[in-house]
Amino acid sequence: MKIARTIPPLLGVLLLSGCAGSPRVLTGTIGGGLGALAGHSLGNGKPAATALGAGAGVLAGEALQYAMDHRTHDAFNAGFDKGRSDTAKNQYWIMVNHQKSAGPAEDGAFSVHEIELPERLENGAWRTPSRRQLRFDE
Repeated sequence: MKIARTIPPLLGVLLLSGCAGSPRVLTGTIGGGLGALAGHSLGNGKPAATALGAGAGVLAGEALQYAMDHRTHDAFNAGFDKGRSDTAKNQYWIMVNHQKSAGPAEDGAFSVHEIELPERLENGAWRTPSRRQLRFDE
């Protein structure tokens, strides 16, 4: 009969804790309530057993909440990284399509400019002076 008297207040606390809008409060309340109920039943109504059960229930609720938060954080990071990579790919294809649409001039006009390259150190090797041609579409 003692358990029957403790159930309505326990249900009231559980139902009203949802009004806070915090899952942490809800899991702590449910865990503490169930732990207290288990401690009371297993400890034959001793207050120390009930308190110990409530503490164990709150710890179990916090562990559950931590696991849920950790999973949510990992999912957020994975989605964020996916969004960044999709944005980079989209930007790449925008640039490719823009270059394709620009193309060379309609009349095919171009100019060639010859430049002289001096003697230079390139990748640890000395290069002799040379001439190169650059083509420019107009």
